[in-house]
Amino acid sequence: MNLEILTPEKKLFSADVYGVQLPGVDGLFEVLDKHAPLVSALKAGRLKVLKDKSNHLAYFTIQSGFVEVIHNKVTVLVEGAVPSGKQKPN
Repeated sequence: MNLEILTPEKKLFSADVYGVQLPGVDGLFEVLDKHAPLVSALKAGRLKVLKDKSNHLAYFTIQSGFVEVIHNKVTVLVEGAVPSGKQKPN
């Protein structure tokens, strides 16, 4: 699935990924390939990108915003976001 992380200033991330974990207003949730359509509000927190099934990860610290999932595309619209580290499998 395709993931885009957008702020008012720029496109911060755009790539095909395995999944993404998001800080929803009611708690963390995860979106994987072929997820049903949804729109949800996000609170400030840590977004985790699952780049593939081998646990290649990327993290972003985000401000509040929204996520839309439709036709295997995840669009994250937030007030601000910064990369906050990467982790690779051992």
